[in-house]
Amino acid sequence: MPLAERMRPRSFDEIVGQEHLVGPGTLLRKAVESGRLFSVIFWGPPGSGKTTLAKLLGTYTGYPFQSFSAVTSGVKELRQIIDQAERIRNISGQPTLLFVDEIHRFNKAQQDAFLPHVESGLIILIGATTQNPSFEVISPLLSRARVLVLKPLHDEAIKKILSVALEDKERGLGRYNLKLEEEAFTVLIQFSAGDARVALNNLEAIASHYQDLLNKGEPVAVSGSDVEQALQRKALIYDKMGEEHYNLISAFHKSMRGSDPQASLYWLYRMLEAGEEPLFICRRMIRFASEDIGLADPQALQVALSAFEAWEKVGPPEAELALAEAAVYLATAPKSNALYVAEKAVKEEIRSSGALPVPLHIRNAPTALMKKLGYGRGYLYPHNYPGAKVDQNYLPPGLKRKIFYYPTTRGYEDKIGRAMRSQEKQKETDKKTLPTPKKPK
Repeated sequence: MPLAERMRPRSFDEIVGQEHLVGPGTLLRKAVESGRLFSVIFWGPPGSGKTTLAKLLGTYTGYPFQSFSAVTSGVKELRQIIDQAERIRNISGQPTLLFVDEIHRFNKAQQDAFLPHVESGLIILIGATTQNPSFEVISPLLSRARVLVLKPLHDEAIKKILSVALEDKERGLGRYNLKLEEEAFTVLIQFSAGDARVALNNLEAIASHYQDLLNKGEPVAVSGSDVEQALQRKALIYDKMGEEHYNLISAFHKSMRGSDPQASLYWLYRMLEAGEEPLFICRRMIRFASEDIGLADPQALQVALSAFEAWEKVGPPEAELALAEAAVYLATAPKSNALYVAEKAVKEEIRSSGALPVPLHIRNAPTALMKKLGYGRGYLYPHNYPGAKVDQNYLPPGLKRKIFYYPTTRGYEDKIGRAMRSQEKQKETDKKTLPTPKKPK
């Protein structure tokens, strides 16, 4: 049996790093001790103790325990478990604890299948997920279960887990004369990235590396460099469909918005090194160029589009630098969200005022009937006036002079703002010299 499985905690008191869930007086511990256990979904990163907690709930309550994986099982296996649970309840009156690992992998219809049995009390559902339940678990199921969040294991917790495994003679490596230097602990903790299972697997791999010496009873003191030689470096934890995916892209976007090129480069390469889809990053930069820079620097959109094209045509590793170039450009460009604000204002106006009619004077009039009805009558052709500008309303009557877009004074938008103000002044002048369009009869 692997070391990580042998060292699985046998009681709440042996659990490290999740004291907020299993410590004396906590909600879960009170529920177990009082015999009033509820359905629960454990949400936490890999190796934080979700499966251990589920198994301990079965041990403490004494209820029949069934384990069910969303990766390897389906509705057919669930029906078999439900049938067995009904037989058990008919005999003993006890509910069945059903542990569903990676519950987020079930689709909506499959998750629906749990509902009637949770409601009837036939099963007490214990779900485990690394993904945010708000997005991955259906609302009816969430309303019938409590979501308990497991924290990522901090460095001291990982060190304690490793130390116990080194000292435990019954289940761990205590029968060997194996010692870790402080630097070795540091490297193992770094490689584990908060995952207790990874930490213990790596420790076991190190013991295997020195197995011949350990079997002879010789002392082995492992340094940090010894750990690096014995283990292959663990890839960064990064689930492209999980919360970390959104956390990193959010950090990247906010670093560019905050005009920090150093942080922008860091988060960009964190994603690239972890295997994120580069074109996804490019699409986010394109959106950023319009949302957070806009017309303060019209060139920003072209830079983002060029990065997208560079990746499509060249690919890795050469095109990574094109993405870096775009990220630094966007981070250091003048910022304006005026277009983004205008977009929201326009959409809100349309939702509020509905489909207002197009003013007659700017309607197209391709037929004689439409001309007779006044379509296009009174339209002023801008090219017939100085500067190709003329005071003329293009909005529906109820929105005349309505302003959605307010340019800032940053970057190129300052020039746009000056042009708009100049145009308003020109309109005032035009009012004195141009004929007022006649209203259609």
